[in-house]
Amino acid sequence: MITALAGGVGAARLLRGMVDVVAPNDITAIINVGDDTDLHGLHISPDLDTVMYTLAGAINPETGWGLAGETWGVMEALRTLGGVTWFNLGDKDLATHCYRTQRLSEGAGLGVVTGELAASFGVGVHLVPVTDDPLRTRLLLEGGDEVGFQEYFVKLRHDVAVRQVRFAGSEAARPGPGVLEAIDTADVVVVCPSNPVVSIDPLLAVPGIRDALARRRDHTVAVSPIVAGAALKGPADRLLVEMGFESSVVGVARWYASWVSTLIVDESDADLASAVEAEGVRCIVAPTIMSDPDRSAALARVVLGAVG
Repeated sequence: MITALAGGVGAARLLRGMVDVVAPNDITAIINVGDDTDLHGLHISPDLDTVMYTLAGAINPETGWGLAGETWGVMEALRTLGGVTWFNLGDKDLATHCYRTQRLSEGAGLGVVTGELAASFGVGVHLVPVTDDPLRTRLLLEGGDEVGFQEYFVKLRHDVAVRQVRFAGSEAARPGPGVLEAIDTADVVVVCPSNPVVSIDPLLAVPGIRDALARRRDHTVAVSPIVAGAALKGPADRLLVEMGFESSVVGVARWYASWVSTLIVDESDADLASAVEAEGVRCIVAPTIMSDPDRSAALARVVLGAVG
């Protein structure tokens, strides 16, 4: 049984590779909801949807988010009306958010709704939100303003310096149904190559999860999202530096060391393997850039073989 900690495109691609290696029903993905936002009266869960669409083979291959073959009629009409359009939502994608919002308004938990959506898309992996409770990533910018993650990432194009990151609602949040059980019973816990600061840390901010992961440290393997000192996508490299860590596989190892026993790094970082291990984390060197499904599956085999 495999439990993956997931957020965003890198996680989606690794999970896509895993289902070519093991049965989808043997995988539980605990997914970040700190990126969730409410817009146009709709509850939007970008990381949940990116993973779901990717595993369904429905993701837009050009953007890495949203649905393939999308149309934009609603956004075009909204732009004409002078509405909020900085966060693009395709017409088919809007149906997902409408369904989620309706079911939540009827009293269903986010985990239940996610399961319903995954089944509709034919996804066999168990997709589990880290919590059903409100949890939002908030970033304090150097200029003094605090913004939500989507405003930082999309509206501001993550092109602003960050002073501090916090996870609003984390103190009162409870692990979602099945989350702790998935960690406790996993043969291997996989930390996908997601942004450590804003994709993985929101999971750890939910009370009980960090302790559960620490108990499973010997069974936990992470894939570095930093390759040759930079993030392949997004602001992980800059955020690590802004939080006082170096933008390297060594910085990732230091960030994860208390609850991860093994870090897989790309071949371009082979010369830093000894420095990673000096942080108390075993280092495995392998190709980690998942440019196509075959490379995703090859990396998944390395990951799943890293814990004996």
